[in-house]
Amino acid sequence: MKSKSQHDIDTAPYITTGICGLDEILGSGLTAERLYLVEGTPGSGKTTFAIQFLLAGMMHNQSGLYFTLSETARELHAVASSHGWKLDDIAVYELLDEEGLDLDAGQSILYSSETELGDTIKKVMSLVDELKPDRVVFDSLSELRLLAQNPLRYRRQILALKHFFSTHNCTVLLLDDKTSEPGDPHLHSLAHGVITLEQTVQEFGGVRRRLRVTKMRGMNFRGGYHDFNLDTGGIRIFPRLVAAHHGRDFSAVTLSTGSAEFDFLLGGGLVSGTNTLLTGPSGAGKTTTAIQCVLTALKRGQHVQYYMFDEGLVTLLLRSELLGMDVRPYIEDGSLVITRVNPSELSPGEFAARVRHAVEQNNAAFVVMDSLNAYLQSMPGEKFLLLQMHEMLSYLSQQGVVTLLITGQHGLVGDIRSEIDLSYLSDAIVAFRFFESKGCILTAISVVKSRTNSHERSIREFRLSVDKGFQVGETMVDFEGVLTGLLRYGGPTHMLHSAKVSHGT
Repeated sequence: MKSKSQHDIDTAPYITTGICGLDEILGSGLTAERLYLVEGTPGSGKTTFAIQFLLAGMMHNQSGLYFTLSETARELHAVASSHGWKLDDIAVYELLDEEGLDLDAGQSILYSSETELGDTIKKVMSLVDELKPDRVVFDSLSELRLLAQNPLRYRRQILALKHFFSTHNCTVLLLDDKTSEPGDPHLHSLAHGVITLEQTVQEFGGVRRRLRVTKMRGMNFRGGYHDFNLDTGGIRIFPRLVAAHHGRDFSAVTLSTGSAEFDFLLGGGLVSGTNTLLTGPSGAGKTTTAIQCVLTALKRGQHVQYYMFDEGLVTLLLRSELLGMDVRPYIEDGSLVITRVNPSELSPGEFAARVRHAVEQNNAAFVVMDSLNAYLQSMPGEKFLLLQMHEMLSYLSQQGVVTLLITGQHGLVGDIRSEIDLSYLSDAIVAFRFFESKGCILTAISVVKSRTNSHERSIREFRLSVDKGFQVGETMVDFEGVLTGLLRYGGPTHMLHSAKVSHGT
């Protein structure tokens, strides 16, 4: 039997969990030679979690041993095979053999708790003594409770196992499906760390999964819930974005939108490290305005990430080409990445991880989210969206990224409302409004807020046309009530008198 000195205890190394996102949450992985509890309801991903843990050890020349009471070895190999893994180098041992399942045998799994539990514990200890594994998984504690039948006996055996494993330098995962005593405080107190896996079903859309590190002794981990996916290939965890952990130095510069009139309206252009909200009714030109800014950024040599929640890629490209804003060459050379996002299947944590990857791995200096109305539908409540957006926008700001946010509003003229108010999170706000003049529907554009520039406070006409493309026109000094859509004419305006039916967004 291997013994452990006080020096060994104090200097236990950190080992990887096999899941990159979880290692990031924990800071350095798990402390080796400790006992951990992984709990979650059936189907939450505990078995996959455990297999990844053992496979990661194998990659680092650490032997693994999997004790199973809840599944057969054949079922366990099938789970691994579904992810493209092989367990050939991992010892898998079924603690419940055919004799224990024999209905005619003198003892049954539930008949004599002392005999059955004692035999099971002896098998565990014997195999650990023989194989001397570095990593051990025990699946699951629910069956061990059934064997014990007595809560006191059950807790004593868990404590005995903990001390046994600690003297054999094993890092142990105990899996619990929470079917009998969810949140057992005695079990939590015995474990060095507790990781909880949860799954929830939305009214519409896919299953949402999240992880929480409930407890981890001697470690400064990132608390709270973290979204994760259970896909072919294993568990992917998306650590909750904390902007304060990702700051970097950059020089704030004012960048042109490609339109001198629009730049003047903004007070010079778009400033790096800020976000601009484009808001207005459907068809007013918000997306095309974003494409105008994107095209200018691409011509400067910047990389752009464009997230689409509503529109299709084909429609976006066709309209852009029609208005003389062909972005296909930039898509082909990789400087523009347009991603179609399905909000019913995408968790907020995964979306934040995608944004972070675009900025840190693909060097995106310009990010567009079109539109946030659809993104709202992927969240359980508005307050969570605002918290999520606040952290994401803070992160993008600290990375020096120019961000364009697009939100649609209900109604065309008069009382126009939005599903969500992001105005207080925005550094600049560009408002679009429809109005009527001489039998034509026209569009007004104005900048109603800018934290970084001294912007123009006038209201100008905005037009999109095939022959002239993106246009910001004259100041509308001869009209009052433009923002309400209820106009009062006060004099001639040349651009309005020559108005033609124009193309919307």
